Amino acid sequence: MIQVDNIVKTYGATTAVDHVSFQVGAGEILGFLGPNGAGKSTTLKILTCYVVADSGTVSVEGKDVLEDSLGVREAIGYLPESTPLYSDMRVVDYLEFVAKARRVPRSQIRSAVDVAVERVEIQRMLKKNIGHLSKGYRQRVGLAQALIHDPKILILDEPTSGLDPHQIIEIRELLRELGKTRTILFSSHILQEISAMCSRILVISDGRIVADGKPGELQKAAGDRETFRAIIEGGASDALRGKLEEHESIDRVEVLNDSSAATELRVRGHDGAQIGSVVFQLAKDNGWVLSTLQPEWRTLEDTYLELTASKKTKVA
Repeated sequence: MIQVDNIVKTYGATTAVDHVSFQVGAGEILGFLGPNGAGKSTTLKILTCYVVADSGTVSVEGKDVLEDSLGVREAIGYLPESTPLYSDMRVVDYLEFVAKARRVPRSQIRSAVDVAVERVEIQRMLKKNIGHLSKGYRQRVGLAQALIHDPKILILDEPTSGLDPHQIIEIRELLRELGKTRTILFSSHILQEISAMCSRILVISDGRIVADGKPGELQKAAGDRETFRAIIEGGASDALRGKLEEHESIDRVEVLNDSSAATELRVRGHDGAQIGSVVFQLAKDNGWVLSTLQPEWRTLEDTYLELTASKKTKVA
């Protein structure tokens, strides 16, 4: 459905999207996950023909975004981060206006509005001014405009941004329902939202794709690195840390708690290193009293934070 090959977008000296490539298959709900400023919105704007990439290619249902941008727009329903609403219009008037702009045949506009309204459950809001609606209902109206021409693909940029917990749950359930009949590309910087809704996740950081897989698979994306919590009796945390960091198998040492009685550390190894046995042997060789040595199991959040550790400032 969507094919992205090696796209690059720069703004002056800042590279917002840096050689990004990925595919989205029919029927997928793909989460596009990354911190603010990682390049998510810029990538989605390139996919939806709002921004032109400096290099690389993008096709949607076989249509090139440069050669057939109108065909691409017809195939996509797009909800940008800033919902495109006219606050002084009634909901029904706004949706009819969007239907005309989307070139829905005049004879089908009424039914197109009815179907979109029913899908997002805003029947009671039709005669109200958009400016009088809650944030949650404005998001629903935004989704209705994205659906008005019955597209096969939905591209949604931060659709739950600014919503309260109840509204987030409502939008989440709505998107799950829409995902039964459509391909959805859904961006967010909130890990819980992506993992709760999406069958596959792309993680972007500093303009590059750093991981791609199912939520469970991403825990392995940063590599097979063991982490242990160690408590060594006695002080001199700097000396302990320095000795550990000298070992070739150890990647990082973090002092969690330091007192005259004991030093608590988190020790992380390089890929594949059996870090538990390394710490044990170092304690034995140096005469340390090792009172605790416990593995720390990695979570999806741990992996995400590591993958998206920013090294430079980016444009969203």
